[in-house]
Amino acid sequence: MQATRIIAIRHGETAWNVDTRLQGHLDIGLNPKGLWQAEQAARALADESIDAIYASDLLRAWHTARAIAQTTGASLLASQNLRERCFGRFEGKTYGELEAQWPEEALRWRQREPAWAPPGGESLLALRARIAAAVDAMAAQHVGGQIVLVAHGGVLDVLYRLATGQELQAPRTWQLGNAAINRLLWTADGLTLVGWGDTRHLEETALDEGSA
Repeated sequence: MQATRIIAIRHGETAWNVDTRLQGHLDIGLNPKGLWQAEQAARALADESIDAIYASDLLRAWHTARAIAQTTGASLLASQNLRERCFGRFEGKTYGELEAQWPEEALRWRQREPAWAPPGGESLLALRARIAAAVDAMAAQHVGGQIVLVAHGGVLDVLYRLATGQELQAPRTWQLGNAAINRLLWTADGLTLVGWGDTRHLEETALDEGSA
């Protein structure tokens, strides 16, 4: 079987993640915890054989990917096709603000209507088509090898659904943790799930290194 191994990683934490504020295509950088998470992910992948790293060009993903590239020595390429879902006028708003300002539209967003898009934004159907095409194009260039994709929560959600056959409207029962390591296998027939939500590298220990 001709296959490409994929390590998919959501960017490290941002201040807007903490505030439950929709980022979409707005270019928000990592907060201090997010920078630490990026370094921990890089250390966890230091011994992996990686052909290339593809990353969203938005700073929060790009800086996470850059840490991995610096540690592994793999080439780093930016792709707008790995950007988060565009939320149009929802961008910059907290969940609470959405409920207060546009309750009907917020309900449609929460119910995950596949064809609906926030005004000026992107539907789930369009997002899935964009991500599926991007991953196919990237993985097809590295058959027999392994690549890293560094992107966003919405992108990782689509990858999980593509790999498991979950419908776009199905409630999410899986984690999309910042800087978690997720593994998939790509073939010409599509994606399959290998492992998901590995956060062992992000577990902070209370033991000081010099106290043993």
